[in-house]
Amino acid sequence: MEGAARVLLRRARERRHGRSCRTQCFPSLSLLLLLFVHFQTSLSIRYIYPARYLRQILEDEDTVKLVGSTNIPVKIYVMLHQNSPHILCVTKKLHDVELVDPVFRWHTPIGNAIPENSVKVTTTGSLIFYNFSEEMSGVYTCSLSYKHTAEDAQKIIQVKYVVYAFINPDFYYQFTARYHSAPCNSIYNVSFEKKLLHILRTLLADLSCDISSVKTECHRIKMQKSGLQNELFFTFSVIPIENVTTRPDACTSSSCDPVERLDKAKELIEKFFAQQVVVLGKHFQILPEIYYIEGTLQTVWINHCSPGYGMNALLHPNCPECCVICKPGTYNPHNGTQCLRCNSSMVYGAKKC
Repeated sequence: MEGAARVLLRRARERRHGRSCRTQCFPSLSLLLLLFVHFQTSLSIRYIYPARYLRQILEDEDTVKLVGSTNIPVKIYVMLHQNSPHILCVTKKLHDVELVDPVFRWHTPIGNAIPENSVKVTTTGSLIFYNFSEEMSGVYTCSLSYKHTAEDAQKIIQVKYVVYAFINPDFYYQFTARYHSAPCNSIYNVSFEKKLLHILRTLLADLSCDISSVKTECHRIKMQKSGLQNELFFTFSVIPIENVTTRPDACTSSSCDPVERLDKAKELIEKFFAQQVVVLGKHFQILPEIYYIEGTLQTVWINHCSPGYGMNALLHPNCPECCVICKPGTYNPHNGTQCLRCNSSMVYGAKKC
């Protein structure tokens, strides 16, 4: 079935009798201004907090202890610029076993320049990283020599770990909406887009979110029973601005959490576009040349990682929502989500091949 806006369009065309865009495009801007006033006076929303992005690393570095393996290296993930848990020089089998005369020898990755005062080995052989940096990623091996009793012969094992730096992904919403438009080469489409972006930025001013146009495309659409019409495909992104304030009392009216601010922005935008249909029906007997097509707003949540990092739930099942540093043989040159293959990349966190 056709939307109400399209039905009104056919009726309006019967009365328009070839009126030029000059008489019909200015009401489109008036529609936006009228909608803005109406929206501000009827604002009432609730806030949703996406649970999947609430996960935080809350582990106490003094109590969390990780054991290794003599077979397959155990993967350890340490947030960039944070301290690591205790990485033990024992296996799960030996963790609760009494060891006589144990000797622990840690071996760092070959060629890694570990910053001074960034690594500590405790008296019980635990390895701890402080202010973890990218170049500290790599394979760490600990040689453990021990006896079960004083009379036993000495045994030696090697415990292996692969330690990865990780960061939280950046994220944003991308919106696409369709508008019936003036002819595709009309300057009125450009003016309308600028006014629409300005109003959206004004609506979200208190949330400290950046709105930018991704692309705007004009296409001719063949409609059943309605002939050809021009439509604007308006795509824009909404990104939370980090470090929005240094004042401790500035977060009383709206949360400083970027995820919550972004989700509030999403709900405001959805209501804004829904109100365009209501205002159009109440205040315009003849449709303006440019107007929102009901039900065409689409929203996509997008994650992306900083260069040198990528997301891979199969490779890193214990950190599926993390941007993990790209291992040797891979790289990520842009703000994508995947580490790409590159045989000439021999370091962790490569940004070029």
